[in-house]
Amino acid sequence: MKKLISFAVAGMFALSLAACGSSSSAAASVTKSSAESTAASTADSAAADSDLAYLQNKGKMTIGYTVYEPMNYTDESGTFTGFDTELATAVCEKLGVEPDFVEINWDTKETELAAKSIDCIWNGLTLTDDRETNMACTKPYVKNAQVVVMKADADYTSTADLAGKTVVAESGSAGETTIEEDEGLQQADFVAKSVQTDCLMEVAAGTADAAVLDLTLASAMIGEGTDYANLVIKDELNVEEYGAAFRKGSDVAAAVDTAFDELKADGTMQTLADKYGLTLAD
Repeated sequence: MKKLISFAVAGMFALSLAACGSSSSAAASVTKSSAESTAASTADSAAADSDLAYLQNKGKMTIGYTVYEPMNYTDESGTFTGFDTELATAVCEKLGVEPDFVEINWDTKETELAAKSIDCIWNGLTLTDDRETNMACTKPYVKNAQVVVMKADADYTSTADLAGKTVVAESGSAGETTIEEDEGLQQADFVAKSVQTDCLMEVAAGTADAAVLDLTLASAMIGEGTDYANLVIKDELNVEEYGAAFRKGSDVAAAVDTAFDELKADGTMQTLADKYGLTLAD
């Protein structure tokens, strides 16, 4: 009888150990599953926080631009081209996404960027302290300046000569800022235009006395052999630099900087600068 009881107790003890082992195994399995789930969740969260991952997941970068020769424009053969167009396309290839160019209203560029209507502003954007504070900007890639454009026979010695005269610039542009900050231009009758090319039309037609706009555009569009052969650069004002801008906190700007370094090293950026008559930033 005692032997039977001993066997029974031993059997119950064995079952107890087996149950404990099963419970421990199940607990370990649950812990592992929980850890994997947490890791996946963390990875998803990191991807959600990464603007670069967002672009790569959708497979394209939506680039906001305005018509601005030689940066983004349609040539005589109907091909959309320009320095920024070609550079952005080369960068997108390195990032593994397709470029998607969308024409925007320059006055609302920051709003469209924040709303994700576009992913970046890449259109001869002048880098300023305010823009670099409120957006993620790349390093400068092209040098520029603001210039005074007038008819070749117009009298001009300084911006003070434009007091009381009509001066045009693109709304929201560095040209408008220059007019607001220059003592001589502050005395002019300023008229804002929607794009820089409209400014040239106004001066050529005589409805404006001068235009303040980007050196890059003026160099490409006025003078002998252009539609504005009678217009010339009378003065060079603020020297500035161009960069591309992404949403504040975006990690794409740093990735684009890396691409810039690679495209400088292999000569691509210099070739484009020579093609469009631009000077690269240091």
